[in-house]
This record gives sequence, C-alpha cells and structure tokens, in this order.
Amino acid sequence: MSTDSRLTQTLQKAAGGSNEAVADLMPLVYNELRAIAGKQLQRERRNHTLQATALANEAYLRLVDQKDVDWKGRAHFLAVAAEVVRRILVDHARKKGAAKRGGGAAQVTLTLGDVLQAPGDRNEIDLLALDEAMKELAALSHRQSRVVELRFFGGLSVEETAYTLGVSERTAKGDWRMAKAWLRKRLGEPSHK
Repeated sequence: MSTDSRLTQTLQKAAGGSNEAVADLMPLVYNELRAIAGKQLQRERRNHTLQATALANEAYLRLVDQKDVDWKGRAHFLAVAAEVVRRILVDHARKKGAAKRGGGAAQVTLTLGDVLQAPGDRNEIDLLALDEAMKELAALSHRQSRVVELRFFGGLSVEETAYTLGVSERTAKGDWRMAKAWLRKRLGEPSHK
C-alpha cells in the first residue's frame, strides 16, 4: 500500500472516530505539519512568541478533531492544514493585539516578497492586513484566494494546488499570477513583472 493510500485510509478512520487511527496518524503527517509551520514562522519576525512545534501541534489537534471531512488524500490534507495554519496565525496575532494596552492590532509582519515571491522585495506587511485582503480576494475569486492559501500557507506546489482544486496547472498558475498582482495592489505595493 502506498504512503498516500495509507494516509487517506488513516485520515478517513480518524474522521470516523477511531482513536487507534488518530494515534497512527501522527507519524504519517507530523513531519509535513512541522515543515509547514517552520516555513511560516521563518517568514515572520524573529522574536515571534509562537514556535514551529507549538504551531504544528495546534494544527494537528485541530485537524484530527474534524469529524465531517471526507479526506481524499495527502494534497487534500495539506490544503486543509494550510487553512488551519492560517487561522492559528491570525488568531495568535489578534490575541496578541488584544493583550496590548489599548487593544490595538498587533503588527505581525511578513515580508511582501515572501508572500508574493518577488525577488528582492522586502517590504513588510501585517499578517492581519494580509488576512483581510485575502477575505476580499475570496469575495472576488474564491479560487484565487484558495490558490494563495494553498501555495503560501500550505506550501503546495503548482501541481498539488491544481490537483487539490480540480483545475489544470495552467489555470492554477494563472490564478496565482492574478492573485499576486491583486494582493500587491490591495496591499499598496507596486506590481512586479
């Protein structure tokens, strides 16, 4: 049995309530969750209070707690993981902002170059501003918003993104280009070719 088939079966059993499957799931997915978490935290400020292990653990707990998901495989799991990691980071930024005197929004910065992959572009943006922009993008094009989420927060390749969304690689690449241009404009940055 392939690793993807084993993962799919284990995910489905875990979603069905099998405690044994939940225990079996950890070694199958934890390294990928840890890699996603580590990649995201490398993009944030150096003194971030959330560590990669804590982010991966929280994501794992939220993922195995989902009972109504019909897991389709590794790419589907990573797509959901991308959404969960995004929510955790945004929730963390909001809580940190609420804890500050006056309750102002926390400036959790990422570099625009990291978000939009423009070489040499090191302008910092606020994670909460990115989240708001992605919500606006989703209202305009849900698929483009998902492409950004899958590529940026989930670390999926163009091929995996296309497969997860059920579109061609060409469509996924086009959505990625359009979404990056829209986000640059929305976040006030000049467009790069």
